[in-house]
Amino acid sequence: MNRLIRSRWQRWINRRIPRSDVHLLTQKNLFILPTAAGSVFGMLLLIMLLTGINYQNSLIYLITFLLGAVFVGAMHQTHRNLSGLQLTLVQAGEGFAGDDIQFRLRAAAGKDDAIAITLSEDDTWVRLGHVPAGQSVDVALPVASVFRGYLRPDSIRIETRFPFGLLKAWSWMRPVSAAVVFPRPIAAPDVVSTVDDGDQTASSRSPEGNDHAELRPWREGDMSQRVMWKRFARSGQMVVADWEADKGSPHWLDFNAFSGTDHELRLSYLSWLVIERSKAGTRFGLNLPGQVIEPDAGSTHANRCLRALAVWGEEKPRDATATAHGSRKGTDNLKANTVVSGART
Repeated sequence: MNRLIRSRWQRWINRRIPRSDVHLLTQKNLFILPTAAGSVFGMLLLIMLLTGINYQNSLIYLITFLLGAVFVGAMHQTHRNLSGLQLTLVQAGEGFAGDDIQFRLRAAAGKDDAIAITLSEDDTWVRLGHVPAGQSVDVALPVASVFRGYLRPDSIRIETRFPFGLLKAWSWMRPVSAAVVFPRPIAAPDVVSTVDDGDQTASSRSPEGNDHAELRPWREGDMSQRVMWKRFARSGQMVVADWEADKGSPHWLDFNAFSGTDHELRLSYLSWLVIERSKAGTRFGLNLPGQVIEPDAGSTHANRCLRALAVWGEEKPRDATATAHGSRKGTDNLKANTVVSGART
């Protein structure tokens, strides 16, 4: 029964407040109810009224009607705080899975001041404060993320309890735009790309005698072909040759190189590699099933690669439905059935 009531209530709200990145608060989409303190205040007024009627005491009547007028005045003021306020989604942010993603919003007041405004989404909230009439204020609302992909909050609540806290007026904004959540970076093992890198593939290079290779300590998961066995025999130090620091030729970050690994873990490995290559300033390309990003360098290229990793296999949220905290539903089967033949090999 409760589920049916909630479902009907949600459908009614969805019809009354359609999805939009611009939300104007009007009589149609504003709601107001007494708070807990307001309910107690109203009960006390009723008790005082009954007492005045019982004893025919003019002083009790006077106090009751004065406090009742205060309550009615507070109701009009609380409603007017939000009436005419326009909330606009300026930018849906980006970030890594597990972090708070910032949604930048702009609140523009109408002909009246908007006072003591609070924005919230689930358990996170931010105080907007005072927006003078005819002016606007920008605010960033953090939204928690869990998975990579698209992140779109089902609703953002706008609320005020000014003055006195006896009543609360609120509405919801249901944005259309979605943020992009990158895969959580996980340090990747040393693997050889399956993508041909011009004259010779990475797997055909010999670590011995390569003056351009960087040497680093062996890590668990490194391939035995990259271990400098002669150096190990001489000094007992197990080091591997790392060509990721080569400045002269492009290198590929390859989804297919991590064979036998879960798809989501592969994306996390690639996310870490993108960040490391970007820090080093080296050129690199990204090879995903069905998508190839040619080698390049710079922060713009790194961001493009991270976005590709974030939305790989994901379907962008439709305007009529909400996808909260990224979407994993239905994507695992899609990824499992993805045809790899379209990737560059």
